[in-house]
Amino acid sequence: MKNRTSVTTFILLGLTEDTQLQVLIFIFLLATYMLSVTGNLTIIILTFVDSNLKTPMYFFLQNFSFLEISFTTSCIPRYLYSISMSDRTITYNACVAQLFFIDIFAVIEFFLLAIMSYDRYVAICKPLHYMTIMNHKVCKTLVMCCWMTAFIIVLPPYSLLLNLEFCDSNVIEHFGCDVPPMLKISCSDTELIQQMMIVCAVVIFVITLICVVLSYMCIIRTILKFPSVQQRKKAFSTCSSHMIVVSISYGSCIFIYVKSSSKEQVKINKGVAVLTSSISPMLNPFIYSLRNKQVKQAFKDSLKKIALLSKK
Repeated sequence: MKNRTSVTTFILLGLTEDTQLQVLIFIFLLATYMLSVTGNLTIIILTFVDSNLKTPMYFFLQNFSFLEISFTTSCIPRYLYSISMSDRTITYNACVAQLFFIDIFAVIEFFLLAIMSYDRYVAICKPLHYMTIMNHKVCKTLVMCCWMTAFIIVLPPYSLLLNLEFCDSNVIEHFGCDVPPMLKISCSDTELIQQMMIVCAVVIFVITLICVVLSYMCIIRTILKFPSVQQRKKAFSTCSSHMIVVSISYGSCIFIYVKSSSKEQVKINKGVAVLTSSISPMLNPFIYSLRNKQVKQAFKDSLKKIALLSKK
């Protein structure tokens, strides 16, 4: 029988043991984190202050930017602290809290991406009824549903995770607290949690992906019926930013969870996870702003207002 002890701290192995490489990783992650927070915060502020960005699409984008800041803040600062202070330990409470926030924000993002796809479907396929269907009350209700659904899905397996016991090891082979490496070092029976995690992941992935695919099938079919090339280009441009973000989100998820198991998979998955939690949140503001005239114009107008106020 195994010696069962109450674990109060975990050790996070991180990405590498190489000191020089750790310095490069620290600089890279600090830069991407600052750009991510600044970019997403800029979008949130612009959607609040600019009257031209008071549409359902920008309301959802505002919420998505908030989730991106929250998601990257849940994992990157802790790893930056670990590198800078050469302290790989993390308390049990801090670990399970980090795990909860990473999972909840990630799940909400997937549901919100599905809602944003539906928003684009209504805007292009039912333009005359767009503001009636996607009124402010409906938008707020949809966002609240994303949060409620995420909590309903995440809480059952998370509550089981809190009852896990650790005896042989407290070393987590990751740069942050994640479910698979924690299950690997637990001496409890993890079969039920693993099954629940698979069911939850499939439900989230399949439901949201079906919504996205059906929405864009209808959108493409409608756009192809437009008489002029200019109309088709304009319609596609309103969806292109969202399609890129969806591709990045689902692509990274598929890569991590569908890849066959091997010794190298753990290292590769850690690399993909750190890119997903740093690069993706940083890119999203640029994807939406560089391909969106309204956002660029709102940014320019805000800079002009700031310049005028500073002269007074």
